[in-house]
Amino acid sequence: MDIDTDIDTTAGPHLSWRQVWTRRMARHGLTGASPATAEPSRVADIVAAMCGAHAQVMSAAELSIGARSGGGTRADVRAALRGPDGLVKTFGPRGTVHLLPARDLPMWTGALSALPSGPGAMPKGSRLTDEQAEQVVEAIAVALEDAADDGLTVEELGDAVVGATGPWAGDLVIPAFQGMWPRWRQALVPAARRGALCFGPDRGRKATYVSPRRRLPGFRPAPADEALGALVERYLYAYGPATPRQFAQWLGAPAPWAATLFDKLTADGSLRQIDVEGSTGWLGASDDGEADQGPQRAAPATALRLLPYFDAYVVGCHPRDRLFPGPAAARALSRTGQAGNYPVLLIDGTVAGVWHLRRSGRKADLTVEPLAPLSAARRRALDKEAARIGTFLDVTDLRLTIGTVTAGQHA
Repeated sequence: MDIDTDIDTTAGPHLSWRQVWTRRMARHGLTGASPATAEPSRVADIVAAMCGAHAQVMSAAELSIGARSGGGTRADVRAALRGPDGLVKTFGPRGTVHLLPARDLPMWTGALSALPSGPGAMPKGSRLTDEQAEQVVEAIAVALEDAADDGLTVEELGDAVVGATGPWAGDLVIPAFQGMWPRWRQALVPAARRGALCFGPDRGRKATYVSPRRRLPGFRPAPADEALGALVERYLYAYGPATPRQFAQWLGAPAPWAATLFDKLTADGSLRQIDVEGSTGWLGASDDGEADQGPQRAAPATALRLLPYFDAYVVGCHPRDRLFPGPAAARALSRTGQAGNYPVLLIDGTVAGVWHLRRSGRKADLTVEPLAPLSAARRRALDKEAARIGTFLDVTDLRLTIGTVTAGQHA
């Protein structure tokens, strides 16, 4: 847990951890009844509240959004990937694939393109130089702006990049799953961060890339300072109170850079510090209503939810020792302490078990492993949650079992 011992926690606003989990659950749309998802703009609202849905595996992203919708379906999520009012699939926090609201793409690209760049993981002789990276990003932008509406596959985009820059861009230097990738692909994430590309519609089993300007006429990244301030505010609204280090971990940025950013935003009155049972975190300056209520007025957090792996709530919430209390850390965190590797049972805002779904056609077996016995009320809530997942996935026969989950990570 990050604790700032220089802060006087005897004065100023206070929250209890119970209040923290209550507000986080509510702001993620994980408590109470949500309006049914149908219109792309409603799906975008859900994803905006999450600060993006991790979409390396689309089925998990769909379940994340479904957990926050009232009676929505996978078809609603997929429909939102078309048009200016829905979602864009692109590289987001930590350089991983995310679904983001199309309307927020100027903010995201303005903020992500302002992140400091490090040396990268590639050996010096294999990585792109700064000059080469600029050439590749420019070539990507030109190729996609000139492409048809269905975009270019990675192979087609590679041909265009090599033709515009030179053979060096096509050198096979990046270790991949079943071979080597060309040098230019190191610039895919930077190109997305600068607004030069996003994912287009799949072409069979192949992904495509398109120019965001084809989806959003007039699109351009927002100014860096404006975008970074807005992103910090949204992150803290969804995951606060939080520290600069926690923000840096979520975003995939250097911790000293994040500390400087928080200092600047605190100094100009955009952020405020708050005590949570002896530890200090930050909230947006205007986000003080719930913080000032006091622990005695906290609403109980009673929601029980089943969240897929890499759900935004699990990845973004800190501190880990409170999100994964007691045996939950050993059962649901990776060996390195990474969150999100397992689908989790969430009770009262914290991890209370794991689960696994095995599907065959329109039938499915759902196994839930609670880490403590469930009360009758919570068992009824679990039955309701299982039924919700079945409806979302259009499963006609879902069998729920309380027992040990034997599947490993990402299964």
